[in-house]
Amino acid sequence: MAKRVFIVHGWDGFPGEGWFPWLKMELEAKGFEVFVPQMPDASNPRIQNWVPAVKQVVGSPDQDTYFVGHSMGCQAIARYLESLPEDVVVGGAIFVAGFFKRLTGVDNNPEEKEIDRHWLTTPLDLAKVKPHLKRSVALFSDDDPFVPADNQGDFKEKLGSEVIVEHGKKHFSGSTGTLEIPVVLEKLLEMAK
Repeated sequence: MAKRVFIVHGWDGFPGEGWFPWLKMELEAKGFEVFVPQMPDASNPRIQNWVPAVKQVVGSPDQDTYFVGHSMGCQAIARYLESLPEDVVVGGAIFVAGFFKRLTGVDNNPEEKEIDRHWLTTPLDLAKVKPHLKRSVALFSDDDPFVPADNQGDFKEKLGSEVIVEHGKKHFSGSTGTLEIPVVLEKLLEMAK
């Protein structure tokens, strides 16, 4: 069976955004099956909608199953992994601009604040997530307007992720010109060897 990669977009995201089409094309050229699902109600993301959506598209995860998340998609992946039976281990995950601690730049809008609070105050046990991952990488930018650097610690200390900080990539969004992230492809191929 082919190795499968699931790319989970973030808040207000969509499958054709930014670097997702590039990554899908590159991986498919190397024989991977790649899925980039449209997450439900992306402008008003809810844990109770997003985790079942991931579960449905993945079906039966195994060691040939890999995840790439962007922003809120990282949360969705972690919460999905937390829900798996104890004996299930996936090949790995790459978290791009992920956060568990806090977001910045969403303070002015009451709806955004409520969504922010929904994801950040709903309990997530990273100690239950870690055993499901053979390997993980967390990618950050040193000038991300939404994900401050203090989010890196959870990935490094609680998930054992390799942390990589890129320079000047903002939030790794298509809207700010990020159409390829070579290190994501490189790390995925390393994981899948």
